[in-house]
Amino acid sequence: DSFIIKAPKKSPLALRMVVLVFAMVCGVYICSICLKQIGIRTNPGFLNVEVIERPCPEPNIEPWEIPYVHYPQPKTYSRAECKCNPVRYFAILSMQRSGSGWFETLLNNHTNISSNGEIFSVKVRRSNVSTITETLDKIYNLDWSSSASKNECTAAVGLKWMLNQGVMRHHEEIVEYFKTRGVSAIFLFRRNLLRRMISILANSYDRDVKPLNGTHKSHVHSPREAEILAKYKSLINTTLLIPSLKQVEDTTAKALEYFKSARHIILYYEDVVKNRRVS
Repeated sequence: DSFIIKAPKKSPLALRMVVLVFAMVCGVYICSICLKQIGIRTNPGFLNVEVIERPCPEPNIEPWEIPYVHYPQPKTYSRAECKCNPVRYFAILSMQRSGSGWFETLLNNHTNISSNGEIFSVKVRRSNVSTITETLDKIYNLDWSSSASKNECTAAVGLKWMLNQGVMRHHEEIVEYFKTRGVSAIFLFRRNLLRRMISILANSYDRDVKPLNGTHKSHVHSPREAEILAKYKSLINTTLLIPSLKQVEDTTAKALEYFKSARHIILYYEDVVKNRRVS
């Protein structure tokens, strides 16, 4: 028997060349990566270390109160050691001759509460929604400067805002702002609307006649000044009395309806006066 022995197949030259080229490409690629990581020369440099400020600890409050606690960063100064003192935002919404000035004085007697007065009595600040929000941003960022500002360690900041100073006209935008920024609305009204009307008439008389040494004072500061103003006896047009009182009631009801979705509280001047703990 004869054995047929087949000669072993030889790899073609082209296949060997492909394998060789592939090995060379892999070698060059690996060497280039190593050179980039190690570097031919050691370049001395500085290590940039960014210092991340530690966040302020969460205050010991109920979870539902968290949206109403803020940590402003004023642009005009630094809060320094008080930067982690939480701040609450508020707005006193009222009507003229309803005791808002006296109520605001009570708040400002606190060493850490700043109520900055009737900011929007200046028409330019309430000319449109943009100027209103810009002014509010400045107040709530603690950048508003007034005699009531407590600056660094302020714990609550706000203002006094009359309903006829843009509140009713731009109520939708203001309510949205209050809800977004966590502002608490404090409604202050007067139960006795007739006395409020008499106060308005007396204030108008004082503005025109100026019986207090030729100066007009919206609020008296002594018993003597009160006695001088009390000598004025106002005359009320009975024909317009009921419609005028009804108009005030309607405005109050509309304001409460507009702001019912925002965080708010309703106070009455007579109740605050009778509360000895407040007085």
